[in-house]
Amino acid sequence: MVIYPDGRSCSENIVDMIDIDEDNFAISSSSPAFAAFDAVIGCIEDIIMEGEFQQLQQNFMEKYYLEFDNTEEIKLSYTPIFNEYVDLLGKHLEQQVMERIPGFNMDKFIELLTQHKEEVMDNIFDLLLTFTDLTAFKETFLEYKAEKEGRGLDLSQGQVVTPMIPEGSDHIDSTESQ
Repeated sequence: MVIYPDGRSCSENIVDMIDIDEDNFAISSSSPAFAAFDAVIGCIEDIIMEGEFQQLQQNFMEKYYLEFDNTEEIKLSYTPIFNEYVDLLGKHLEQQVMERIPGFNMDKFIELLTQHKEEVMDNIFDLLLTFTDLTAFKETFLEYKAEKEGRGLDLSQGQVVTPMIPEGSDHIDSTESQ
């Protein structure tokens, strides 16, 4: 759970997002608009780390990942899956934020998010983008599919194990001397 500088958690931060628009959004971290934006991001972080969201996402990805192909084409068959994803996970996320921040408006927040994405952690931005961008949605499924098929990021590439004792040396292993 994210705790804010005032000592309150996401659910204790009451923010009226209705009054926040592009004209009064300031980059200054001391502005009320930035504090509101930051509070929403903190709530989203809390929600996506909760077991309920994780389980919904995992089940959905597991159900559909085989439908996606690593081609440039966005197939028509992706659209109903995308719509179901938005209805299930996007609505769940929005509902959870609205319960914690009365007056929250997802459409206004998404506008702010796209204008100020550099202030948001990449993983949060990427997740939120999957609710509005079919290409980002497809990429998420392709990453999941690659991981499931063992083609995920392999950090062992480029690693070399070098023995500490040169081959052919007369060094005696400590277990041999006993």
